[in-house]
Amino acid sequence: MGGYLLRRTIQALVTMLAVSVVVFIVLHLLPGGLVRAQLGSKATPLAVHVLEKQEGLLRPLPIQYWIWLTNTVSGNLGFAYKLNQPVSSLIGEYVPRTFMLVGISMLLAVSIAIPVGLWQGSRRNRVDDHVLSSFMLVLYSMPTFLLGVVLIVVLNLWLPVFPSTASDYGTNLTVDIRDLALPILTLTLANVTYFSRYMRSSVIDNLLEDYVKTAKAKGASKGRVLIKHVLRNSLNSTVTLVGLTLPYTVSGSLIVESIFDFPGAGLLFWNSAQTRDFQVLLGVVLVISAATVLGNLLADILYGVVDPRVRSK
Repeated sequence: MGGYLLRRTIQALVTMLAVSVVVFIVLHLLPGGLVRAQLGSKATPLAVHVLEKQEGLLRPLPIQYWIWLTNTVSGNLGFAYKLNQPVSSLIGEYVPRTFMLVGISMLLAVSIAIPVGLWQGSRRNRVDDHVLSSFMLVLYSMPTFLLGVVLIVVLNLWLPVFPSTASDYGTNLTVDIRDLALPILTLTLANVTYFSRYMRSSVIDNLLEDYVKTAKAKGASKGRVLIKHVLRNSLNSTVTLVGLTLPYTVSGSLIVESIFDFPGAGLLFWNSAQTRDFQVLLGVVLVISAATVLGNLLADILYGVVDPRVRSK
């Protein structure tokens, strides 16, 4: 297990290094240069020169990258001149809410999809399986923004249960659970259909394996076979899918936060795109990319726990 963890950790670090190089290159490809993007097109040549010297932009590119990388690792992601505060403080204010939103929705999606997929796989081609498959197919075919709008219409306009927009929390990291309800429900429903369909297919495949026939021949009940034998072997596809869909879930949170005006990284990214605040945009991209890589690393570790065979690969 130690060698498996070491290999996955090294892969994650290499991926993070590649992401940092891409972000650094994009910073230097900004229209008019990085300093012009920060100060605006009306900045005087003297102000541009002073800031270039201050940020080390007159040095060779390898040295500039090293300075930028060390600043980034230490938490210095630049300054958002249009918002008049450091990018790190903005990310510290908005990003934790997105992590909470994505984390809770993923946990709920997996918690719902596993028993649903297990039930459908064991009840293949029966009425309840067809009903659940039809419902999942409807969710699968709906874009995230449409699903969010439908939930607003049903649970806010028709049934005034939850608010359609979040409150203004300022720098307060706490969030009202009612404000989280619709965004979490949107992301959960968007993901549960993927996980349950893969879980169902995996359960059907495992029910045809010889070890299931052997367990039944020994007198094991259907419930015992499903829970003790089929469930664990069917989790591999779901764990893999969690790692694969994590980037899409994080990117989908941008749409969800914009729809519900939820004060997370997605809304910060959207507002910064409107004002062309490139430092904030790339800071959010870097942090979210790092979180996605770490999430995939955790999925790989969990995959190794569920299936001991992958530890030797």
